[in-house]
Amino acid sequence: MTTIAQRWRPGDRREKIESMIRVDQAGEYGATRIYAGQLAILGDRGPHAPEIAGMAQQEERHRAYFDRLIVQRGVRPTLLQPFWNVAGFALGAVTAAIGPEAAMACTAAVETEIDKHYEDQLADLGDADLELSAHVREFQAEELEHKEAALAAGAEQAPAYPVLSAAIRAGCRAAIALSKRI
Repeated sequence: MTTIAQRWRPGDRREKIESMIRVDQAGEYGATRIYAGQLAILGDRGPHAPEIAGMAQQEERHRAYFDRLIVQRGVRPTLLQPFWNVAGFALGAVTAAIGPEAAMACTAAVETEIDKHYEDQLADLGDADLELSAHVREFQAEELEHKEAALAAGAEQAPAYPVLSAAIRAGCRAAIALSKRI
């Protein structure tokens, strides 16, 4: 049985796919940290806590998949993982401290960027890696569910929602760009 790594040849898309796996693992890890920060402030019985806990479980499953893929394919994880640990938790805690709607605004903003990121990846992948594409498509659908749940829970009612959302989305774009390379 040949592995995907054995089928790759010089000049194909291996480096780009490794970058995708690296950034996706970092992103899913960051998402688990955001939800951990939110739950640390809101508690398990706070507003939206059941929804946040459910989203956190899905993100943990996504992260576990990319953790396995990193090992199986020998992909170097991002060196920024310790930073994403702290930054993700802090983002979650700060938005939850502002209020439950701000926590939901954080989710809506992050998932907006992740949806675009996954869509771009699927276009880049084409049929080059069907296993990865299938998981990205599945995870993208779940991320969109998170976004819709956050909007339904009042994300747009957060204080200074347009500014908060824009800042978080810009931070996500920067995290994606950095994690692809570092």
